[in-house]
Amino acid sequence: MLQDTFFDTKSTINCRGKIINLSAPLVMGVINVGPNSFYDGGKYRTRWEIIKRSDNLLNEGASILDIGAATTRPGSLLTTASNERNYLMPALDIVLKEFPDAIISIDTYHSSIAEEAIEKGAHIINDISAGAFDPDMFATVARLQVPYIIMHIQGTPENMQVNPHYDDIIMDITRYFAEKVYHLQQLGLHDIIIDPGFGFGKSLQDNYELLSKLDYLKIFELPVLVGLSRKSMINKVLGTTPDQALNGTTALNTVALEKGAKILRVHDAREAAQTIQLIKMLNQKN
Repeated sequence: MLQDTFFDTKSTINCRGKIINLSAPLVMGVINVGPNSFYDGGKYRTRWEIIKRSDNLLNEGASILDIGAATTRPGSLLTTASNERNYLMPALDIVLKEFPDAIISIDTYHSSIAEEAIEKGAHIINDISAGAFDPDMFATVARLQVPYIIMHIQGTPENMQVNPHYDDIIMDITRYFAEKVYHLQQLGLHDIIIDPGFGFGKSLQDNYELLSKLDYLKIFELPVLVGLSRKSMINKVLGTTPDQALNGTTALNTVALEKGAKILRVHDAREAAQTIQLIKMLNQKN
């Protein structure tokens, strides 16, 4: 039931002394500062653009800002750490200076970028590869003792959408996370967030089966983040473009919340925050 999934007892993560309460879901607002993002690449490059974007997200209801500079669109090559640094670090410096109280997540699969960003003042590492693209990442986040988002991906961005296959997508992803979580906990890291990775090495049917069974991931007793915002799994069904996919995003975010998602990673913070508010009211009436 909704009442069982919307609230739970495992409700906090420690972001370098700042405690985030996840007893009710939160919004993570996306700030893509690289040039090649699938939706808003190149829109947030100048100091003013980054400040305005951050301010808008926070005012519209985002509790976390997720800054990234490496494109992960299907067919893209992995970004080098040096190239990623050139875009990401100036943006991080701006956000840290202008919004010192903001909780900042860094979207990276490079351990060197993760360490530098945390040393500057970021709070969370969001890794689409769950350590697979950099063998030093697990040890780095464990040493830094910061919350770590691990995402499921099959392959790499370059080849992930070339005939992805699962024997049983829920069982395969459950085994994947079980191995990753065990390894991280053995290293002494406990603030772990799991992201099933919609659109990352999954067919259209895989994505919808995964969403329909998202509540299976409650077995880990860890917060679940979902990134459905304006993705092709919406556009392929509705015949829309990413620019037209806000309504579809809201619809799928509603399903994700009902199935226990704790963080909505989105481009549109106001609509996501309103969705959470409405479902909270629905929960109170049941």
